[in-house]
Amino acid sequence: MEVLILIVSFIFLLSIGVPIAYSIGLSAMFTLMVSIPLVASFTTVAQRMATGLDSFSLIAIPFFILAGELMNRGGIARRLIDFAKALVGMLPGGLAYVNIMACMLFGAISGSAIAATSAIGGIMNKRMEKEGYDKAFSAAVNITSSTTGLVIPPSNILIVFSLASGSASIAALFLAGYLPGILVGFFLMAVAGFYAYRNKYPVAGRMKISATFMYFVYALPSLFLLVVVIGGIIAGIFTATEASAIAVLYAFILSVVIYREIKLNELPEILLNAAKTTSIVLLLICTSMTMSWAMSIENIPRDVSLLMLSVSDNKIIVLLIINFILLLVGVFMDITPAVLIFTPIFLPVVTRLGVDPVHFGIIMVLNLCIGLCTPPVGSVLFVGCSVAKIRISEVIRPLLPLFAVMILALLMVTFIPSLSLWLPAMFGF
Repeated sequence: MEVLILIVSFIFLLSIGVPIAYSIGLSAMFTLMVSIPLVASFTTVAQRMATGLDSFSLIAIPFFILAGELMNRGGIARRLIDFAKALVGMLPGGLAYVNIMACMLFGAISGSAIAATSAIGGIMNKRMEKEGYDKAFSAAVNITSSTTGLVIPPSNILIVFSLASGSASIAALFLAGYLPGILVGFFLMAVAGFYAYRNKYPVAGRMKISATFMYFVYALPSLFLLVVVIGGIIAGIFTATEASAIAVLYAFILSVVIYREIKLNELPEILLNAAKTTSIVLLLICTSMTMSWAMSIENIPRDVSLLMLSVSDNKIIVLLIINFILLLVGVFMDITPAVLIFTPIFLPVVTRLGVDPVHFGIIMVLNLCIGLCTPPVGSVLFVGCSVAKIRISEVIRPLLPLFAVMILALLMVTFIPSLSLWLPAMFGF
């Protein structure tokens, strides 16, 4: 009965337009009302929400969000685009490659797919349309490539997975995300190159080495943030949480002092935007942690584990089933609550089959990134279409081949564990 109430109430609340954070919290409370008194259910939900945020690791999220806001407004996107164009602009479909590479770099620096979509898309969509690229194709490239920043560190969602798993190291997850994220980017470039060759899109002239070096110098301070943050974590100089604070300080100096793209009177607005985004993310986290606790009380993770292992104890079959379920979940649920709710359900299953928690974290995040590009709740899809000023229905067709290669990359990462685990092992994590 409790499981039925949890599922039915959650689906009903979503279907009538209740925001997902409220839907998660209310369905968890309705479930608890069946087994404990009314007043106690209210108190328990409030306590679990507060407990869900009582984690030192979560302090990194608002800092990385603020760093992303500073970078978004600080002229970093334009410099990364110019550097990417100097590298790959002369290839067939060069501007599409520039879009993908710039999204990978900016997403990796900011840790936000939405920030990459709006910052890079706001510049590249106009450039690509001016060069004769199809508007829907440009938007599709921008939307899908922006998600790579959630896998390539620093990444807020990998921090969330570390919290949900209770055992996966944030530093190991950060290192594990590099190769899968780059693999997705290369696959997207392959599709973009084929599309550009077939449609005979223009090719830019080869840039002189001196000009390429100049653009690299302009972009170097932005790129150096990755060295500071990830290098410091790997070297043991500071933790991921401390690295997030350093990222804010570095982004502030870069945007305000060096690039001078942000004026001091603009800082209150930037802080307010970061606070709004942080409040949304943390509300999703605390309500999702409450639902996870309610499910554990009802023994749902154990029952799902026994059910899946009764279907098959073959690791390949189980991973295929989990990937299929997560692909469906990603269509209807945002990535943060999906990670917090389904990690406690699926992680015990895969660990019993010998799958490393860090490897499974990359599988899960990479899978749910696809859902960010799909209706009806794909936040990156909505932002990308809004920036490109195009309807969702127009962008679906060029998205399909890009989805196909993202799924191909997902399967490769799923069944070739070394793609995720080689770098962490090399650095001793």
